[in-house]
Amino acid sequence: MKRSHLLSSLTLVLTDGLMSMFGFYLAYTIRNFQRGGEIGPFVNYLSLALIQTISIIAVFFAYKFYHRRHAILILDEIYRVAGAISLATLITVALIAFALRETLEIQRAMIVYAWAISLLTVTLGRFVHSRVERVLQRRGVGVYRVLIVGTGEVGRMILQKIQSSPGMGYEVAGFASGNGHSNKVMGLPVLGGINDLPQIIESQSIQEVIIGLPEASHQELVGIVSQCERERVSIRVFPDVFQIMAAEVTISDFGGLPLLTIRDVALRGWKLTLKRLVDVLGSAALLVFSSPLLVLTALLIKIDSPGPAFFVQERMGLDAKPFPMIKFRSMRTDAEASGPGWTTKDDPRRTRIGSFLRRTSVDEFPQFINVLIGDMSLVGPRPEQPSYVEQFRQSIPRYMDRHREKAGITGWAQINGLRGDTSIAERTKYDLWYIENWSLWLDFKILLRTGIKMFFDRSAY
Repeated sequence: MKRSHLLSSLTLVLTDGLMSMFGFYLAYTIRNFQRGGEIGPFVNYLSLALIQTISIIAVFFAYKFYHRRHAILILDEIYRVAGAISLATLITVALIAFALRETLEIQRAMIVYAWAISLLTVTLGRFVHSRVERVLQRRGVGVYRVLIVGTGEVGRMILQKIQSSPGMGYEVAGFASGNGHSNKVMGLPVLGGINDLPQIIESQSIQEVIIGLPEASHQELVGIVSQCERERVSIRVFPDVFQIMAAEVTISDFGGLPLLTIRDVALRGWKLTLKRLVDVLGSAALLVFSSPLLVLTALLIKIDSPGPAFFVQERMGLDAKPFPMIKFRSMRTDAEASGPGWTTKDDPRRTRIGSFLRRTSVDEFPQFINVLIGDMSLVGPRPEQPSYVEQFRQSIPRYMDRHREKAGITGWAQINGLRGDTSIAERTKYDLWYIENWSLWLDFKILLRTGIKMFFDRSAY
């Protein structure tokens, strides 16, 4: 495992170096073409290219880009690489301007081209590297053998997440259970009890232990961790007290007394103004560009079934205040004659055009009007009906904290597969995490992933 991890890191460094040099060569080619061959051969700029490449690799090391153990999303990769290459380019310019200006000529345009092209080439190289690594991991090369402690709901959820994300590079060897029964859970064996952890870790060549026992006491958890620590494996613990508390927790000093600092809502002050500006510009642009689609959809709904083209329903938004949410009607007009109910797969209440609208999420497009007038945001927790809100607030801890921000057309929970008839408790965790970790980049990432899911998501109905 150590050899495969080292080889992966070394090949990634080599890939970054080659793609950086290739990016600089493309920048030279473009600049040379613009100047009609006046800037001389590439060998004259080889020193500049090497400085740029070394700077990029050094910054990547400083940012711990070579310490990763699992693949990350391509959008996150682009974001990380863009910031690191921008910093490396500034370092290159500084070195040339202050230390090497007598021996190297600064070609401003070429450096700008090299910066822009390197963003593409290095990201492409890392993407290809991760794809190759994923193929090898699927064949058993360089995978991390994992033991899940706990056979309950949390343990099963962890297994499902690992199985649905092969790019993580995990191979689950089995479970360890508090009762130690030798049975199977979701097709995998229970290898023993908690007291058998050292023997299981050694016999199964376990590299990482994930503890999924949120009901365990503090003393029991410490005992489990201490047993795993003796075997020198990585340990991850599914949180207990903080599983509903999505805020970032840090340790701070209070006159020499260590205290846990829990960050509250991230979206405050000028950030609210920035988010509102993005909402107004984004919703206005989307309404203008999608207007032909909106008109066509409204006509098809009217032709398909009797009744209005739009469906207006009261939902709870910011500060738990009700507002009228607008959607295209995708069901019969008498769909809620016996009261509100969750939409289910193959719901008989849907119209023919409604099935398509819900599957592609086109029925949500009129909500851009809600965003434009300020009732909703492009990104945020999905709004629920008042009757459901009253029901959930009684049974789900911190459910009402979702209403500290505006409701959204899409959200962090939705792009992670929690939409439709799914766990409200799980959705709440994702919504709270979004509220307490908001950033403009996070909103853009959610919007991009939502756009992709419109064409490939099979969970919408």
